[in-house]
Amino acid sequence: MNGEERRNQIIHILQSSCEPVSGVALAKQLNVSRQVIVQDIALLRAKDTRIHSTNRGYVLDKQQEVSRVFKVIHTEAQTRTELETIIDLGGWVKDVFVYHKAYGVIRGELNLHSRYEIEHYIGELQSGKSSLLMNVTSGYHYHTVFANDAAVLDRIQEALASLGFLAKLQEYEPVDFWN
Repeated sequence: MNGEERRNQIIHILQSSCEPVSGVALAKQLNVSRQVIVQDIALLRAKDTRIHSTNRGYVLDKQQEVSRVFKVIHTEAQTRTELETIIDLGGWVKDVFVYHKAYGVIRGELNLHSRYEIEHYIGELQSGKSSLLMNVTSGYHYHTVFANDAAVLDRIQEALASLGFLAKLQEYEPVDFWN
């Protein structure tokens, strides 16, 4: 069995189990060392497989979230409103990025899940000499937003549209994120 097949087996074992599965148990089942299992888990996580470590073993997050990219535009003063709208409707903001004609995509990780995290993020910006990434592109920017289901993303999209924050894609932009 090669590494890819073994990692697929790990996913299958975790999907089939109702309880956490220890690294030792996985190693015995797959006839490899526990260290190989640890490395495989790291590789699976790097490919966005949601595996959690507990004190009793590994657990696969069976509720996979869905995501959507929103292109938005607003003023700096409206940043809090934009982020709180997304969070309050059940989403979380993974990142912010801009598409610059000369520099391409410039991305920053946010991982905002709560109003507390939004407050901390805005406080960090206000306490330093940094400015929002949207200022590089006259206010236009994108967010990757995750939620438990597409209906939540639909509600977020409707709310952002009603606030006037959604922006249309331009011809030079590389991907139509709406389709």
